[in-house]
Amino acid sequence: MTVSPFFAGLRCRCPACGTGKLFGGFLKVVSACDHCGQDLSAHEEGDGPAVFIILVMGAIVVGLALWTEIKYQPPLWLHAVLWGPLILVGSLAMLRPFKATIIALQFKHRREDYDGDGTGDSTGDGTGAP
Repeated sequence: MTVSPFFAGLRCRCPACGTGKLFGGFLKVVSACDHCGQDLSAHEEGDGPAVFIILVMGAIVVGLALWTEIKYQPPLWLHAVLWGPLILVGSLAMLRPFKATIIALQFKHRREDYDGDGTGDSTGDGTGAP
């Protein structure tokens, strides 16, 4: 059964089975899936989720701030009150799904990192075929 990386990522589920939980805390990835036993300790998402969130939140907030400024012309302090909390809450809300999606995409496209021996041989037959 093939699990879509986006389905697993947005639901914060195991990229192998799509059922087990991916996170043990807010952003702490579990070492192995509690449903299928897949080793998840090889993930390396780095700063990827943060970069995508900066780009997405930047586009959303700048667009809304420009629209608000043109339509209503509020004072600057109101901009700070409106957009500061939106950036904070929006960034925290998107962090888990973005991190999970990047881990799931890495699992799909760099499967050899999750095989354990680094050969890319998930079948154990020595051919290297997945």
